[in-house]
Amino acid sequence: MILTLRNILSALLLLLLAAALFAVLFYTHPLWIADQVIRVNLWRKGVHSHYAEVGGYRIHYFEAQPSDGSPDRPLLLIHGLGSRGEDWAPLIPRLAAAGFHVYVPDLLGYGRSSKPNVDYSVTLQEKLAVQFLQTLNLTQSGAKLDVGGWSMGGWVAAKLTLDHPELVDRLILYDSAGIYFPATFEASLFTPTDTSGLFHLTQMLEPDPKQLPPFIARAALLRLQRNGWVVRRSLQSMTAGHDLLDFRLPQLRTPTLLIWGSKDVLIPLSVGEQMHTLIPNSSLTIIDGCGHLAPGQCPNFVLKSTVDFLKPATPPAPENFTYPSH
Repeated sequence: MILTLRNILSALLLLLLAAALFAVLFYTHPLWIADQVIRVNLWRKGVHSHYAEVGGYRIHYFEAQPSDGSPDRPLLLIHGLGSRGEDWAPLIPRLAAAGFHVYVPDLLGYGRSSKPNVDYSVTLQEKLAVQFLQTLNLTQSGAKLDVGGWSMGGWVAAKLTLDHPELVDRLILYDSAGIYFPATFEASLFTPTDTSGLFHLTQMLEPDPKQLPPFIARAALLRLQRNGWVVRRSLQSMTAGHDLLDFRLPQLRTPTLLIWGSKDVLIPLSVGEQMHTLIPNSSLTIIDGCGHLAPGQCPNFVLKSTVDFLKPATPPAPENFTYPSH
């Protein structure tokens, strides 16, 4: 009886010690803990993490295959500025369950991919995206794939489709950059150095932002500053205007769906409407009440729009639609 009681007390002490250590770890490295949770959840849902040598660089990517034996339907998803593949987490397993073979790379300089001393232009990212497809043998025998891009990733995806129409069957642009519009923010928005700057960035991304707890805000600022030089180079290239697509989008003949948050402040809905006007064979879906992070904030509506557009044997006729998010 005494031995059993000692065993119970020892087990409780170990549990308390483990809880205390976890609390300390969470307080000092909250974003690292959050990343591990996201990655474990993706792994449990059949999403696997890989690396590939692409153009002389080490590129990290997620891959999820359909589990129902569907014919292979590759779908490439490209993230935006300051982002990484994990930000597609709400959609990756669900798109695989819908029958798509999903590939989600970390762009050069972002996430777990290499961070070389380069210009990080849209043209460079597009070139690496094509090389990524070639490395994974997704461009053989004239096969086409579907491509989706979010924010800056939409710019990369649209340019890839314009430069290599033989590779892309259908294109989806989520709150996409790529054409000129009068910005309401400074470039420094994306590399804040204090909590007020961090909150301002959050206000541009989310309709109803909340102040982060100080220890999480501190970790977020450190992460943003650590990769700030890559973001600044990306912005310098984009604002130079060399890769703008205003005069090229009318040449885009690939069936295209634009999905936009009605409350996107960073790249407002008017930009999506202008792109819709410029792209001949395009549809526009508006997610009412959602901001710039629509694929993460409103994944149910984004998923339905995406699958409805990609699934039919022939693309649906262009139409406009608004989803009420409430």
